[in-house]
Amino acid sequence: MKKINIAVSAFRASVSATFIAILGGCNLAPTYHRPQDVVPATLAQTASQQAVPLSLAATQAHHLQWLQNAPLRQAVALALQENRDLRIAAGNVDKARAQYGIARADQLPGINAQLQEQRSRSSADLAGGTSRVSQQITANIGFASYEVDLWGRIRNLKAAAWQQFLQVEENRRGVEIALIAEVTNAWLTLAADQERLTLAEQTLQSREQSYALMERMAALGATSALALAQNRSTVAAARGDVAQFTAQRDRSRNALQLLLGGTVPEAVLPPPGVLQTPVALLQPLPPSLPSSVLLTRPDVQAAEHALIAQHANIGAARAAFFPSIGLTANVGSGSTQLDGLFTGPNRSWSFMPVIQLPIFNAGRLRFGLEAAQAAQRVALAQYEKTVQTAFGEVLDTLADRAQWAERLAAQYEAVSSTQTALTLSQARFDAGMDDFLTVLDAQRSLYAAQQTQITLRLAEQQNRITLWKVLGGQALPAAE
Repeated sequence: MKKINIAVSAFRASVSATFIAILGGCNLAPTYHRPQDVVPATLAQTASQQAVPLSLAATQAHHLQWLQNAPLRQAVALALQENRDLRIAAGNVDKARAQYGIARADQLPGINAQLQEQRSRSSADLAGGTSRVSQQITANIGFASYEVDLWGRIRNLKAAAWQQFLQVEENRRGVEIALIAEVTNAWLTLAADQERLTLAEQTLQSREQSYALMERMAALGATSALALAQNRSTVAAARGDVAQFTAQRDRSRNALQLLLGGTVPEAVLPPPGVLQTPVALLQPLPPSLPSSVLLTRPDVQAAEHALIAQHANIGAARAAFFPSIGLTANVGSGSTQLDGLFTGPNRSWSFMPVIQLPIFNAGRLRFGLEAAQAAQRVALAQYEKTVQTAFGEVLDTLADRAQWAERLAAQYEAVSSTQTALTLSQARFDAGMDDFLTVLDAQRSLYAAQQTQITLRLAEQQNRITLWKVLGGQALPAAE
C-alpha cells in the first residue's frame, strides 16, 4: 500500500512538472515575418504597368475634388493608401486611442477571480511520528486597490489622455495634408522635368539638322569654318542638356515612387503639356481673410490639444496633495474538499478601506506640480509660436500668389520676343548680313527663356498647392 501511495505521488509530481513545462514553453508573441515586396525586385527605372483602381480616388473625394487632373488624383489616392509615413501616423493614433482606453478604465474597479489549491505535508517528527497531508481550496472574487476619485486626479489623467489622443489624430491629419501636397508637388516636378527633357531633345534635333546643313554649305564654300565650329558647339551643348534632364527626370520619378510607397504605375504619370493648364483650382480668396481660418490647421489644433492636456495634468498634480482612499474587497469560499467549497458555512468576505495622507515626501509632490505648471507654460508658448508660424506662412504664400499672373505674362512676352529675334537673326545670316554668332546668341536666349517659362509654370502650380496646405486643406474648388 505504501508503494502504491509513493507511485501515485510520483505520478502526480510528473504530471505537474509536465504541465508546468508546457506552460513555460508557451509564447503568446506573434511570429515575426520579414516584410516582403517593400521595393521592386530590380533597380530598373521603368514604371509599372499595373492600373490604379478608380475607387481609390472615389474614397478620397473630399481631399481630391480640387485636383483637376485624373492621373494626379490617382497618384494622390495611391499615396494615401500605401505611403509609410501615413501608416506610421495611423499607428500612432491607434496607440493613443488604446492609451486613452487604459486611462478611462482606471476610473472603474478591476474585478478578478481566483481559484487556489494548497497541499502540504507535515513532518513526522513534528506530528508525533506520523506525517499528515492537508489540503485547502479557496475561491475568491473581488476588486483590489480601487481608488475613490474624490479630488479628480483620475478624471484629469483621463482628460489629459483624451487630449493627447486628439493631438495625435490632428498630427495624423497634418501628415495626410502634407502628403497630398508633397505628392502633388513631386508629380508636377516630374511633369516639368519631362517638359524640360522634351524641349532639350527638340533643340538637339533642330541643331543637328542645322549642323548638317552647315556642313553641306561649308563643303560648297558658302560658309566659314568658324561658323561650322560654332554650330557644332551648340549641338554638343544640347546633347549635354539631354543627358542632364534625363537623369533629372529619373530622380523626380524616384522621389514620386518613394511618396507612393511603391513602383509608379504608368496610369499616374503626368501627360505631355500638363503644365499648360492649372491642375489645382482653388477658391479665390477675399481681400480680407480672417485669421480665424488658421485655427483649423492640424498643427494649430494639435498644439491646442497639447495645451489643454497640460492643464489637466496640473489638476492631477494638485490632487496628489490631498488624501486618497483605496478600497479592497473580495467575496469567496474556502474548504478542504472541492465538493464542499460553495456550501454556506465555508463562505468568506473581506472589506478593507485604506486612507493615505501625504505627510513627508521630500518635496516630490511640490516639484511634480511645478513640473506640470512649467510644461503648461511651454505648451502655451508652443501654441502661440505655431499660430504665428501659420500666419507667416499664409502671408508669404499670398504675397507670391498676387504676382504670379504678372510674372507669367512677362515671361510669355520674353519667349515671344526671343523667338522673333531668332527668326530675324537667322534670316540675316542666310542673307550674308550677319555672322553665325548672332544666330547662336539668339538660340541660346530662346532656349533659356523657354526653360525659365517651364520653371515659372511649375512654381505657379506649386504655389497653389502651398496655399491649400497652409490654409489647412480648407480651400474649396472653384474655377479661376
